[in-house]
Amino acid sequence: MKALTKEALDRGKSDRDKNERLLIEAAQRDPARFADLYEIHFERVYAFVVRRVRDRSETEDLTAEVFHHALANLKRFEWRGIPFAAWLFRIAANLISDRHQSRRREDVADDPAQMDSVPADDKEFAEVERKATLFRLVESLPGEQRRVIVLRFVEEKSIKEVARDIRKTEGAVKQLQFRALTTLRARMEGADA
Repeated sequence: MKALTKEALDRGKSDRDKNERLLIEAAQRDPARFADLYEIHFERVYAFVVRRVRDRSETEDLTAEVFHHALANLKRFEWRGIPFAAWLFRIAANLISDRHQSRRREDVADDPAQMDSVPADDKEFAEVERKATLFRLVESLPGEQRRVIVLRFVEEKSIKEVARDIRKTEGAVKQLQFRALTTLRARMEGADA
């Protein structure tokens, strides 16, 4: 049974690789097709950058720069069987490093511990994938639950602040948060299966 599972996984990976290669080739011929690659990889790149930068505004700027740079250099990309995301991660790592060096030259204090390299092992890549999945799942939550999760965990607001922002009682906010987290936990477990 394990051999069958591994065989099925290998076949699935082969199909994903083929589809990704076709998307890349289409985007190289017609830059308007790059939107498909952007949609597939946005969450992964965002998760990669946010893990290193830990500042929402800077993460958004850098993520946009990654895709701008990737689009500008897409014609030079050569398919070698390595996931397209790895190329995007390399671009992101270089942009983060460039920004860090620029700040150092400007004598701005910065924490070099946040400057990790591109995922070197399966564990770190899996963590980036997990975060990307979580971002997608948060986007699929009902409106009020999604808003509570974003306000609580992205913007790091208190229950009281969230209640004021969405004009609900603190009890209602706690209930929305509980439902959202329960849904996310169940969907994450399903995604890991």
